[in-house]
Amino acid sequence: MNNGALDRRDIAWMTLSMALVTLPHAERLPLWISGLAVLVIGWRLYIAWTARALPRKWLLLVLVAAASGGVYLSFGTLFGRDSGVALLVVMLTLKLLEMKNLRDAMIVIFLSYFVVLTEFLYSQTIPTALLMLVGVWVVTATMIGLQSHNSAMRYQEKLRLSGKMLAQAAPLMLILFLLFPRVQGPLWGLPRDAFSGVTGLTDSMSPGTLSQLSLSDAVAFRVQFQGDMPKPTQLYWRGPVLWYFDGMSWHMGITFEGNPPSYSPGGASVSYTVTLEPHDKRWLFALDLPAKLVPNSRFTADFQMLSNTPIRQRTRYEMTSHTSYRLGYEGLTGFERRRALQLPDGYNWRARALAENMRRAARDDRDMMEQVLGMFRTQKFFYTLTPPLLGEHPVDDFLFNTRSGFCEHYASAFVFLMRAAGVPARVVTGYQGGELNPVGNYMIVRQSEAHAWAEVWFEEAGWVRVDPTAAVSPLRVESGLAAAVPASSSLPLLARGDMEWLRQVRFTWDSLANSWNQWVLGYNPERQYWLLSRVGLDRATWQTLTVILVLTTTLITLVFAFAMLRHLSQRARDPAAVLYRKFCRKLARRGTRREPSEGPLTFAARARARYPNQAAAIDAITDLYIKLRYGKLEGRDAVKELKQRVSDLKV
Repeated sequence: MNNGALDRRDIAWMTLSMALVTLPHAERLPLWISGLAVLVIGWRLYIAWTARALPRKWLLLVLVAAASGGVYLSFGTLFGRDSGVALLVVMLTLKLLEMKNLRDAMIVIFLSYFVVLTEFLYSQTIPTALLMLVGVWVVTATMIGLQSHNSAMRYQEKLRLSGKMLAQAAPLMLILFLLFPRVQGPLWGLPRDAFSGVTGLTDSMSPGTLSQLSLSDAVAFRVQFQGDMPKPTQLYWRGPVLWYFDGMSWHMGITFEGNPPSYSPGGASVSYTVTLEPHDKRWLFALDLPAKLVPNSRFTADFQMLSNTPIRQRTRYEMTSHTSYRLGYEGLTGFERRRALQLPDGYNWRARALAENMRRAARDDRDMMEQVLGMFRTQKFFYTLTPPLLGEHPVDDFLFNTRSGFCEHYASAFVFLMRAAGVPARVVTGYQGGELNPVGNYMIVRQSEAHAWAEVWFEEAGWVRVDPTAAVSPLRVESGLAAAVPASSSLPLLARGDMEWLRQVRFTWDSLANSWNQWVLGYNPERQYWLLSRVGLDRATWQTLTVILVLTTTLITLVFAFAMLRHLSQRARDPAAVLYRKFCRKLARRGTRREPSEGPLTFAARARARYPNQAAAIDAITDLYIKLRYGKLEGRDAVKELKQRVSDLKV
């Protein structure tokens, strides 16, 4: 490779490529890094256009040290996903200021390819893949231009050749993707901060927690039912169970793993497949009540299903549930009863007094429950996404002052009142409902469907699900969140159903995204085995796959090689090409050698400048060759004329 100096055209392409691959990171990088990148790019273009000297080494070292320190101060570390990507972008940007030859430029090219990969640490969606494909296309075109920077190759030619190279690589890429032996899980682990922006349920709940989550239209999971879908009022997706109340928030507390309480199903089971988005927690979601365990998972004592490892990649699992059941009807242990009645001292005295009054008027525990639900149903309580702030005694504030809240307010107040009345109860969080996508015939459960309800324990009946929110707003459970809140509420756009055309567009797009997730991002060993079994490879081992992969790759390579050799052979037999090569050799013997990437017109312009007395002859030969080679001119007379002109040329 020629290590000559770079011209302005090369610098412009380099800065364009670098800006294109780093631009998607701009929204997540500190503002000063984006400003530094713009400043450095402008500085490098100024140097190229004014032919000024590059900055001295000592200045570059100062900039590198200052930028590294800035990254450390911004992120508190130089390791991890966010700080690592920021440092890479900074170093790639500063590399422009010491780039003076083709060797330096190739380093920037390779770093740019690496920056393309880092974008997939944040997003692996279809738009991201398309955007990064455009980035690879332009970076490859830039590399082609660097290899032929002495020629006058136009930008259209660079982009066309780059696209052709990527298209030729596509069959090999597809074969490698389909046949390369798959492994369980990713090839490398992501740093902890890779999940810092993930939204979802947590192991605690306080006023405002779920109402804030309802503003997110991010997908929590997708569900494909085998058979009829349950009624909307049965779509309770069980998640973290909260036992402990500290006066302000509810918490899971210590998770007791082991044999879950006994249960008996009350009807037919429901079978379905869940595709769960990564949330960096261990809980797996299933319809209340899950009837089996997912591989590599276990049940807790309160029937929460936990994965053995945090969910840090999209996870697909088959499930069976019973929507009608009796749970824990054999009784509570002393410890379980104490957990289910725990309340902190010194908080919410008015709510305690209310519970005691209701308890005295109630005939039994069920009547106590009906009194609390009747209070929510008949008195002026309101369901809202924007509840007022609560004070030091949140349950008192909610019940006697604001009376406006989201599902966590009603679940919290209900369980508090039941416990204060001596009835065992607990809070269950998860998701309620979902939206059927008719395009793909599957259900989408978004973060906006996050919900909290209660479970109350009764003698002989066991744990019974009670949803206090349904007493205040039945539409929330029957028709979803959008139907339960006023039209003026700040719901995410995708959660609203008043724009039919938008619904169809997002259903179609989500179906495409789901197929992408299942067959590209979710192409795991099971999917690979299923695909290979469809073509007769039922017992394919990794050794078999490796042999097939090598043979297929070799075959594709040979096909491309044969096509290229045939093309070259045809060119070699073309009399016009033979005569033109003779013309080029004649000029080369006089010191004017044609570059491999140099077109006929560009070479002719350089030859005319070198031999002005033969300019007319050179133009005539070039024009005749182009017409014979690329135009419609043909025939022995034209070839004979070209041969004569080449022979007559004297330089």
